[in-house]
Amino acid sequence: MSETTDALRVLSPVSGTALPLDTVTDPVFSRSMVGPGVAVHPEPGQEGGQEGLQNAVAPIEGTLVTLRPHAFVVRAPDQRRGVLVHLGIDTVQLAGEGFTLLAAEGDEVRAGTPLIRWSPGTVAAGGRPSVVPVVAVDADAEALDDIADGAVERGDLLFTWS
Repeated sequence: MSETTDALRVLSPVSGTALPLDTVTDPVFSRSMVGPGVAVHPEPGQEGGQEGLQNAVAPIEGTLVTLRPHAFVVRAPDQRRGVLVHLGIDTVQLAGEGFTLLAAEGDEVRAGTPLIRWSPGTVAAGGRPSVVPVVAVDADAEALDDIADGAVERGDLLFTWS
């Protein structure tokens, strides 16, 4: 258990199917090199659908410390915990194509604030996995509880971080 006494509720930034992080094809995520977390696999028929544009939202309240077209990090108000959301795998190679930024680095955000509009279907059509790793940066795996598994809607609890 860490020194942090308040459990941080980390919400799903997108709708899809929550699965263990080791289901991600990129070893940086599947081996939890950045930290533990959950992979959300967008699916047809769920909010936004595979082809449709959808918003990826802040999973926690805090400061948007990193914002790229394909990924972002929100640091919690305690300044000790940050959550990384990565939209698809190898999407940095798209150089921002298909992603629209809806916020700016340094913004104070609430959980659920739209940060990036994107299309999982466009990512998948380009031969890249559209999976969304949601990572508790530099956390110990034992610090995560209430880990989601199965269908989640945007804004549903993915895990708590103690």
